[in-house]
Amino acid sequence: MIRIESKRNKFTYNIYHIVKAFYPGEEVEQKVDAQQESLVTLHMPGDSSFSVLPEEIGLPVIQDPDERQLQTEKWAVTRRVYQYLAERNKSGLAWGILTGVRPTKLIMQKIETGGGREDILRSFQEDFVSREKAELAYEIASREHEILSRLDCTEGFSLYVGIPFCPSVCSYCSFSSSPIDQWRDRVDAYLDALVKEIRALGKMTAGRTPDTVYIGGGTPTTLEPEQLDRLLGTITECFDLGRTLEFTIEAGRPDSITEEKLRVIRNYPVTRISVNPQTMQQKTLDLVGRRHTVEDVENAFHMARKLGFDNINMDLIAGLPGETAADMRDTLAKVEALHPDSLTVHALAIKRAAKFGQEGRTAQLHSEISRMVEDASACARRMGLKPYYLYRQKNIAGNFENVGYAEVDKAGIYNILIMEEKQTILAAGAGASTKILLREPIREESGKEIGIVRIENVKNITDYINRIDEMIERKYRDGISLWRGEDVR
Repeated sequence: MIRIESKRNKFTYNIYHIVKAFYPGEEVEQKVDAQQESLVTLHMPGDSSFSVLPEEIGLPVIQDPDERQLQTEKWAVTRRVYQYLAERNKSGLAWGILTGVRPTKLIMQKIETGGGREDILRSFQEDFVSREKAELAYEIASREHEILSRLDCTEGFSLYVGIPFCPSVCSYCSFSSSPIDQWRDRVDAYLDALVKEIRALGKMTAGRTPDTVYIGGGTPTTLEPEQLDRLLGTITECFDLGRTLEFTIEAGRPDSITEEKLRVIRNYPVTRISVNPQTMQQKTLDLVGRRHTVEDVENAFHMARKLGFDNINMDLIAGLPGETAADMRDTLAKVEALHPDSLTVHALAIKRAAKFGQEGRTAQLHSEISRMVEDASACARRMGLKPYYLYRQKNIAGNFENVGYAEVDKAGIYNILIMEEKQTILAAGAGASTKILLREPIREESGKEIGIVRIENVKNITDYINRIDEMIERKYRDGISLWRGEDVR
C-alpha cells in the first residue's frame, strides 16, 4: 500500500494519478491535513517515505494562497514527486507529469496563439514528456487544427445517437451497454423514446446542418434490419444532411453484422463504419467474452467491402491479459492484410465498472505494451495511415495513449471534435452526454466561469424510456436555449 498525505486538496488529483501511473497494481490511500508541515508526504512500500517541503521547491509558506498561487504550488509539487518516483523506479513515464485525457488540446491552444513547433515541444519536455510523445502530439494537433479549420465550430454542431445494446458485454468494457438478449422485447420501446428525442433535437436545430453524425453504443448493429431502417430514416427525415461531412455507424462486433443490415445502411448517406476485432487472437476473444471468431471479423470486413463501404475503421487493444508482443504482431499482420481505411489503437484501461476491474486483473508489463504500441504505429504507417487523434484514459496500461490513424482524407472528424471539445455535440440515447459550446462563458452560482455546458441522459434504459420527456425538456432549458441565444432558465 502507498499512502499520500497532502497539505492541500488541490494536490490530490495530480499526485494520485502520478503515483498510480508508476504503481498501477498498488492500493493507494489519500489524506488531506492542512496542519501538516510538508506540502506532500508519500509513504511507500517497505516503510520508506518522501516529503516535499515548501523551501525545497523555492516557494514561500502561504496559509491562504489565491488560485494562481495554488496552481504554482500544485505543479511545483507534482514535478518534485515525479522526479522522486522516476529516480526510485530508474525510469520515467512517457507522458511525464501530464495526467489529463487531452494532451493535444494543450498543443492546439499553443498553435492557435501562434506558438512555434520547437517552443511547443520544449514546453512539453519541461513537463518530462518524452520527445517521441511530444512530437506525436504535435503532429496530431497540427492535423486536427487543419481539419477543424474547415468547420464552423461556433454555429455548427454534431449529432451523437447511442444504442446501449451489445451481443455480449466484453470483460474490459465499462461503457453503458447491456446484452441484447436481455432486452429483446423492449428494444422497440427504447427506439420509440429515442426517435422522440431525435425528432425533438431536429426541431431545436431547425435551419442548421450537422457537420457529423455518429451512431455508437453499445453496438448499433444489434438492431434488427427494420429497426436500423427506422432509426436511420428518422435521422435523415429530421436533419438536413446535404452538407454533412461524415456519417459514422459503429458496426463494431462482427457477430452483429449481416448482409441485410449492411444493405440497409447503404440505403442512407452513411460514409464510415467500424468493424472492430480488438484482437485477432482467438484465445483472447474467448477470454474477454467476444462471441465471434477471427474468421467472422475477416468475413464481415470483406462483406462490407463487397457492398461498397470505402471507409472502414478497425479498433485494436494493446495489453489485453495474456497477450504478448508476438500476439500483437500476428494480429497486426492479419489487419494489414485487410487494409482498413483507419485503425484505432487503444492501450487497455481497466475500469472498476468493467468485469476485469472487478476481478482485479492487470494489463501486461510496460515494456510489452510499449512494443505493441510501437509495432501498431509502424503497421499503420506501412498502410499509409497517419495519426489524426489521440486521447488518454485513467488507469490506462503503461501510462500510454489511444491513437487513431487514418488515410489523409478519411480521418474521423467526430472523434476529433469530441476530444478537442471544439463544437457542440447534441447526444440522444440512454447514457448519452450532450456538450453545449457557449459563445460566451457563463458564471455558475459558485462563481466559476464555464464555456461548456454538459447535460447527461440517464444511463438506465428503463428510466430513459420512462423519463424521455423530462430529458428533452432539460436539454433545451439547460443547454440548447443558451446555444441559440434563447436563455429560458
